[in-house]
Amino acid sequence: MNADLLQGLYLALSPTSILATALGALHGLISGMMPGLTTSAGIIILFPITFILEPTTAVALLLGVFVGGMTGGSFAAILINIPGSPSASATTLDGFPLTQKGEAGRALGISIISGFTGGLFSFCCLLLIAPQLTKIALQFRAADLFGLVFFGMTIISAFAAKTLVKGLLSTFLGLTIITVGMDPLVGTERFTFGSADMLAGIHFIPALVGLFAIPEIAANLAEGNIRGAAPRFGRFIPSWQDIKNIRLPLSIGSIVGTFIGILPGAGGPIAVFVSYDYAQKTSKNPEKFGKGCIEGVAAPESANSAIAGGALVPMMTLGIPGDPITAILIGALLVHGMAPGPLLFVEQGPFAYSVLFSYFIAICSMAVVAFLGLRVIVKLLTIPRSLLLPIIIALCVLGTYALRNSFFDIYVMFFFGLLAMAFKWLKIPVVPLLLALVLGPQLEEHLRVALTSSKGDISIFYTSPWCLFFLCLSVVSLVWPFLLEWRTKSRAKA
Repeated sequence: MNADLLQGLYLALSPTSILATALGALHGLISGMMPGLTTSAGIIILFPITFILEPTTAVALLLGVFVGGMTGGSFAAILINIPGSPSASATTLDGFPLTQKGEAGRALGISIISGFTGGLFSFCCLLLIAPQLTKIALQFRAADLFGLVFFGMTIISAFAAKTLVKGLLSTFLGLTIITVGMDPLVGTERFTFGSADMLAGIHFIPALVGLFAIPEIAANLAEGNIRGAAPRFGRFIPSWQDIKNIRLPLSIGSIVGTFIGILPGAGGPIAVFVSYDYAQKTSKNPEKFGKGCIEGVAAPESANSAIAGGALVPMMTLGIPGDPITAILIGALLVHGMAPGPLLFVEQGPFAYSVLFSYFIAICSMAVVAFLGLRVIVKLLTIPRSLLLPIIIALCVLGTYALRNSFFDIYVMFFFGLLAMAFKWLKIPVVPLLLALVLGPQLEEHLRVALTSSKGDISIFYTSPWCLFFLCLSVVSLVWPFLLEWRTKSRAKA
């Protein structure tokens, strides 16, 4: 057996890593479930803590939050008809009707089991696919890596916005921001405007906090002091007949969620609604869907959880985040000097495999913590937001300041918070901006290395097969939204 794999398993099974994963899963369940919080905000709140932890422990903690947040978002969807995350939207269709019938416990139990099953399937795929994909990616040269990163940014820009122009605008702004500071190759100042604080550039962590936490806090402050209703429970341990009835929806959701999750930019909402649709079409009782059907909970929930494992595949092997959360995870790895990509499995093999096994432990921790603490966790829905928001604000400010002990980073955080709110008002997506901040330095580095190696000859970008392949995919990703819009208009006219 691979020695790196065994060492990775040993690291993931260390007591500190297991404890961090379990605590992360608990935090993720709460963050995903509470109105006003999201999984992204939950990760960002804990992000400063990871600076003082070992890399394996830090990533285990964040993976626990990631997996727990997926299921936590479904708790809110089932109990109060408010999805804690966009990928939990489909769960409201049958989850909340079950709650109205007095079967909230049954729906929550199905949700936990489905999440565990989907996560387990995606872990198996991750363990099998990631090392093999890495072997292919090791053949990439600088030009190929440029094409790969460029493709990752274009596909996110194209699919994250209703209009391509807005997505590209967000990406361009992010690429502009990463040029602030010292040139990494020649050491000259770029767009610092004489400010000593800007010589080190704009750190992506204050930007992350500002982009995701500040708009959520502002939105919830505008809503006032809202207290959730106390949920009613029935039995939350599914019967054997329930388990038999959801076997097919579980399979559909696990497969669809994993493979859509692998595609950067595809998004969780696509996977859960596709799973829900296929589960309804293959069901013996499709008329029950939307009226409180456990199959309608199992399919999207298994897909929702499987998305996480699928998204880790391009993140670990290619260094391309599939969603905002994996972008934040890339940031965590970079803070600890670990650059995701094909070289991660070669240079840091034990650590790379520890991430994979920590994901498996996170799945198990989520199921155990959810079942054991279900009745207590859901009572947090009754806590008024006026008590939670000041704590969240304080944690964001302290965490940002602790990064470099600089008030400048706090100003950066609030600047990006205001920018995110402006983007929301203008209906411009922030995800392309975020990915540009994370992937932009790599894009610049690979571009300049490729041009240096070819002595300025741009033909290297279309004579290299892999680079040409990724550039062609980039063109397709940019053109595809226009084709979809044209097809929709043609059907409407017909």
